[in-house]
Amino acid sequence: MNRLRLDEVSVSFGGVAALSGVTLSVLPAEIRGVIGPNGAGKTTLINVVCGLALPDRGSVQLNGRTITGMKPSAIAALGLRRTFQTSSLFGGLTVLENMVVGQHLTTMAGLFATCLGARAVREEELEAVERSRRALEFVGMAAFVDRLGRELSFGQQRLVEIARALVSEPNMLLMDEPAVGLSLVRLADVDRLLRRIRDERGIAILLVEHVIRLVMEVSDGITVLNSGTVIAEGPPAEVRNDKAVIEAYLGKGYHARGR
Repeated sequence: MNRLRLDEVSVSFGGVAALSGVTLSVLPAEIRGVIGPNGAGKTTLINVVCGLALPDRGSVQLNGRTITGMKPSAIAALGLRRTFQTSSLFGGLTVLENMVVGQHLTTMAGLFATCLGARAVREEELEAVERSRRALEFVGMAAFVDRLGRELSFGQQRLVEIARALVSEPNMLLMDEPAVGLSLVRLADVDRLLRRIRDERGIAILLVEHVIRLVMEVSDGITVLNSGTVIAEGPPAEVRNDKAVIEAYLGKGYHARGR
């Protein structure tokens, strides 16, 4: 069964087609890269999947269930999480506090119980802290639990963002340019981390990324968008040699540069 499936999805804004008849599948424990030039429709695709944009036609399925038109919170409750291009950490909170705040979807205590400081609330808080520490350990940020969000480097913030997405143990991750602005060292860290998320956690990843080196090395399959349509799809070795992809996105000097 597909972890994620888009069938003939089309979206337009003011009469301009952002996506046109896009069909795409992501298998369980697969990294599916999505690439294309600016304006190709990549972010719109992610917004459709997580419920922030409603398709004009077509459908989206997550874990075999149609989620088209569902609220983002309901989709997230089905096991989907997303990371964004820019950091959404609270600068005045510690890393651990940022992690705990991000678990509001999975906590069960109501306002009344919280105000009373009920035992169930305290137990939930302890469990949230423990889950947070495990997730931070997984991404290599366990030593930074007491550091304020604003004190982290850009690369460290990206890792905390990923940890926060992992803390609720999702089965599907949408990652919007996780490598943007990273150094080569941090890029290698993200490469290894994505592989571990897939191999050790069995989590499927839909990866939108402009860093072609990362996409080509880590993806099991790649979908290429241009002007809202799919122009190529297949394993990295096949996509990197596709003439339409080279002309529309990679450029004729791509192979000459040895990337």
